[in-house]
Amino acid sequence: MSSSPIHDPAFSSPNSGNIATRLQDANERKSAGNDHFRQSRWTEALVAYQSAINILPKRKDPPAKKGAASLHDDLDDENVPGSGPSTSQLPEGDEDSLEDETHKHAGEEDVDKEEEGIAMGEVEGKEVAQLRSVLHANIGACHVKLGEHKQAVEACTKALKDDPTYIKALQRRAASNDILDTWSSLTAVQDDYNVLLSLIQPTSQKAEIESKLRKLKPRLEAAQKRETSEMLDKLKGLGDSLLGNFGLSTNNFKFEPNGQGGYSMNFVR
Repeated sequence: MSSSPIHDPAFSSPNSGNIATRLQDANERKSAGNDHFRQSRWTEALVAYQSAINILPKRKDPPAKKGAASLHDDLDDENVPGSGPSTSQLPEGDEDSLEDETHKHAGEEDVDKEEEGIAMGEVEGKEVAQLRSVLHANIGACHVKLGEHKQAVEACTKALKDDPTYIKALQRRAASNDILDTWSSLTAVQDDYNVLLSLIQPTSQKAEIESKLRKLKPRLEAAQKRETSEMLDKLKGLGDSLLGNFGLSTNNFKFEPNGQGGYSMNFVR
């Protein structure tokens, strides 16, 4: 098997070729990416996986409900080195064993068939969704190796759009969000751990996740306090810059509990 990405003019456009042919070509490019990954060529592997994704029909997200915001932006990736369903924070063992077989919980395929100009059966649609999810997760593993954890989170989120129960993608996303160490990222870690608790069966792995959740709680609270304090400091600075035009500052305004669950503001000189 060649270790370099496959280039075929017939597949220069994602709209060319029938689904079976495109699946075959995408799988070949995925295999080339796996070869690169095994040789620690992370960037080359990432390019090969993205090349495979570009061949496949794009996922069409359902229209957002009126008045409701989507929780995640489009994102898709997976099936690169990852050791099995380990729940370790970093995909260390998870990254060094390639996963050539498709995973079991692929989501339903949802593509714009008119836009693609192709007919897709139910089985082919599921195969496309499954492969696309695996490729996105593999891209996430490449970003982890490159130390690009924000991009890893995005790639794994894309993988989970096609397969919400993809354990490796959930683990990898949680690990990268943990490293980002912000209030929002740690909240996302907590959410992913709770989902993993509902998916993972072995008692030992459940206990490990529960332990991580307990350790996560004080970090999450600390991040919340830190970022809230930073935000208030910025607002205070903005207020001082505006009030300074009138010879005042935010220190001239004191907020005190009013005994009714609220605060009263007093002006002081």
